[in-house]
Amino acid sequence: MTQNLDYQAWRVHEQDGKFIGMVETCNTADLPANDVLVKVSHSSLNYKDALSASGNKGVTRNFPHTPGIDAAGEVVEGAGALSAGQQVIVTGYDLGMNTPGGFGEYIRVPADWCIAMPEVWNPHKAMVYGTAGLTAGLGVSKLLRMKVKPEHGKVVVTGASGSVGTVAVELLARLGFEVIAVSGKPDQAGELKTLGASEVVGRDFLAEEKKPMLKPEFAGAVDTVGGAVLSELLKRIKPGGSVSCCGLVAGVEVQTSVLPFILRGVNLLGVDSVEIPPEEKQSVWDKLSGAWACGHTESSARTIGKEELDSALKAFLDGNSHGKIVLDHSL
Repeated sequence: MTQNLDYQAWRVHEQDGKFIGMVETCNTADLPANDVLVKVSHSSLNYKDALSASGNKGVTRNFPHTPGIDAAGEVVEGAGALSAGQQVIVTGYDLGMNTPGGFGEYIRVPADWCIAMPEVWNPHKAMVYGTAGLTAGLGVSKLLRMKVKPEHGKVVVTGASGSVGTVAVELLARLGFEVIAVSGKPDQAGELKTLGASEVVGRDFLAEEKKPMLKPEFAGAVDTVGGAVLSELLKRIKPGGSVSCCGLVAGVEVQTSVLPFILRGVNLLGVDSVEIPPEEKQSVWDKLSGAWACGHTESSARTIGKEELDSALKAFLDGNSHGKIVLDHSL
């Protein structure tokens, strides 16, 4: 039976050309007519949420809107294999883009967007990882699938102090890799070494070089920033090595030649965490809740309430955000 429930959400309004976020009362009757109603207890902050909140029409077309591309909580109205009381994780697809997202205390989504929460997790821990952790896990999975191994040499994580990068650093180190962390935030070097990085370098480590190929130094990489950084990284990958690519904060254009690919057999692996089949998401969630658990990431995540969302999201856009941030609707 459909329930009409009042709830609190952080919604973004367009006012005189500006985009302003505020907490307001909504009702579940106004949510999309999808299969499953979920009471959201926690969400996770991502760069895409910051773009949505700033009015980026490539992410969100219409306002007012509730961002939040991640959500974890309890099914209130189920469908198919989902029953009331079940704990689920919802990430990707259109959630938080043009469908009201996890910054509201309720979401209504298609049943196939919902993934069963691993038994050893609760919603808070699931959102410590969120889309960022899922993306990092998918990127590492692709490297392993291409037979990149610790004995092959060092691996690189770019944007290492970001929400994807921190998980990638800790996970790769946990798996036995020697990790070079590239970060534009010198004050985060100590934290990155705590996560397992053997060396922390600045952005100039991958400064632009005119040569189409450089000395092969790295067995693989997880690139979270794209642009010129990815272009330079490809020149330094060892023969047969691989780069998982999942970000664009440094730009969407990659200027490269075919030489790394035809002379060294380098593999450029795209990572999509949005439209992938549910079983792929479930596989990564199960690993992150078990053998791939990143203890330091879990213990160091920052938890905020809805009133802190505005400043936290602006920090993403200003390049001042680091680590994982969880939204707790009870705060």
